[in-house]
Amino acid sequence: MELSEAEFENYLSEAIDSIPTPYDKHIENVAFILEDYPTQEQRIKLNLYPNETLFGLYEGVPLPQRNGTLKLLPDKITIFKYPLLAASRSKDQLRENIGHTVWHEVAHYYGLDHARIHQLDRKRYNNQQE
Repeated sequence: MELSEAEFENYLSEAIDSIPTPYDKHIENVAFILEDYPTQEQRIKLNLYPNETLFGLYEGVPLPQRNGTLKLLPDKITIFKYPLLAASRSKDQLRENIGHTVWHEVAHYYGLDHARIHQLDRKRYNNQQE
């Protein structure tokens, strides 16, 4: 698939702008970063096998664990370009995969576990189908 850097960045911006309510309202002090691939250090930290793919990564202190602390370094959500490209067969699928990845990492910022994220994913998907 042919895709310029600007197109990918535009898809990422659209995904950030499409974070579902109410989760879009209270995102503060979070940097969204675009990288080609996860670093070896990130892969080791997550105990990933060589064949495992990583589309995005939240690094920070989830809101529920902050106990009112305001003076923290910015949280970071990194989106990995080439794993997303490799998993997408079309621009529409890429756009969808980026959106899902951004939402997934933002959900971790809010302290949601994978079970709750998948539950909300199903609800969001069903609402889009109506």
